[in-house]
Amino acid sequence: MLPTHGFVNLIRQPKMDHLEESMSGSVSALSWEQVSRLDEVLTEVVPVHGRGNFPTLEVRLKDIVARVRSRLELSGIKVKDVRLNGSTASHVLVQDIGWSYKDLDVIFRVDLPCEEVFRVSKDVVLGTLLDFLPEGVNKEKITPMTLKEVYVQKLVKVNTEQDRWSLISLSNNNGRNVELKFVDSIRRQFEFSVDSFQIVLDSMLAHYEPPQAPMTQASHPAVCGESVYGDFDMALGHLRDKLIATKRPEEIRGGGLLKYCNLLVRDFRPADEEEFKALERYMCSRFFIDFPDIGEQQRKVEAYLQSHFIGEEKSKYDYLMILRRVVNESTVCLMGHERRQTLHLISLMAFRVLAEQNAIPDASCVTCYYQPAPYVRDHNFSNYYVANQNIPTWLPCN
Repeated sequence: MLPTHGFVNLIRQPKMDHLEESMSGSVSALSWEQVSRLDEVLTEVVPVHGRGNFPTLEVRLKDIVARVRSRLELSGIKVKDVRLNGSTASHVLVQDIGWSYKDLDVIFRVDLPCEEVFRVSKDVVLGTLLDFLPEGVNKEKITPMTLKEVYVQKLVKVNTEQDRWSLISLSNNNGRNVELKFVDSIRRQFEFSVDSFQIVLDSMLAHYEPPQAPMTQASHPAVCGESVYGDFDMALGHLRDKLIATKRPEEIRGGGLLKYCNLLVRDFRPADEEEFKALERYMCSRFFIDFPDIGEQQRKVEAYLQSHFIGEEKSKYDYLMILRRVVNESTVCLMGHERRQTLHLISLMAFRVLAEQNAIPDASCVTCYYQPAPYVRDHNFSNYYVANQNIPTWLPCN
C-alpha cells in the first residue's frame, strides 16, 4: 500500500520552473508538413461566441496573438516568446491520433513582478477584442467589464512564490476556446509526454507581417518545437504510437487522473504496464488530496466531461467506466465508505449519460443493482430525476 504521509511530503517539495529548465534533446525543428499544419491552425477563423445579443467575433489566432504581443510591448511588458501549447501543438506535430484538438492554448512568456502587470495583461486582451467587433458596433459604449462578462469564459490568476501566471479563456460554444496564458513561472506545464509540446510562434508571426511572402516547401519560416517532458524524440514517439508516459505524477494537480482515463478511452496504452500500476495509485492519491470532498469531485469530473467531450457524447460512458475501474483498483488513501461514495458517484454520472443518450440496455444485461446514494443532492442524480424519466435504477457493471 502507498503511504499517504510520504505522498504529501513529495507534493510539498519545491520544484523547478520547467520553462527555464535546460534539458538536452528537448528541442527539434518542425518539418514542412508540420509547419503547413501550423499555418492552417494559425489562419483558421475561430468564432468567439458572445452572450446575449452580443455578436460572434471571427478571430484568427495569428491576428489576436500578434496584436496582444504588440500591445503588451507598447505597455512596457517584454514578451520573451510566444508558444502554442497543449493538444493543438500535438495536432501540429502528429495528425490524426484519435482525438481532435480542443482549446487553442497560447503562452506568452513574460515577467509578472507585480499586480499591475497582471492587470495590464488582462486589459490588453480585453482591449484587443474591440478590434474584432463587426463594423457598425458602437465600440465607445462597450467597457472592459462588459467585454469580460460577454466573451470571457474563464479568468484565472495565480501569484505565489513558485507560480506566477494568468489565463484568459475566450468562449467558443464548440469547445474550441482561445486560451491566452501569461506565464512568468510555473512548476508543472504538462501531465503526460504526449501533451508536453510547445511550438515557438515568433518566426511564423514575423512571416505574417506585411509584405507577406507566399509560404512554400522551399521557402517557409524555420519553426522550433520543445517538449517540456524532456526528450523531444521520445515524447514524439509516444504521441505517434499512442503510448502513455509521465514523470513525477505527484506534482500534477489532480494527479493527472482525469487526463489519464481520457487517454485510455482513446486507445492510448501505458508505455510500461507494470510501472503504471504504481503510478495509478499516485494519481488517485493526489486526486483525492486535491479534491477530498464528494461535491468537489462531482464538480471536477462534470467540468472535465463538459470541456473535453463536446461532440463526443458517446465516449462519455466509456470514459466514466474506465475512471471507475481505475479508482476502484488503485485507490489506497481513502476510508472504505469514502471510496464507496466516490464509486457510487461515478456510477450515477455514467447512468445519467446513458439516460441522456436513451441508451439504457435491456434488463437481461444487468449485473449490478443499487439505489442512488443519499449524499447526492444534485437533482440530476436524484430519485426524482429517475422517476420522472421513467427509468429503472440499475446500471450495468463491468
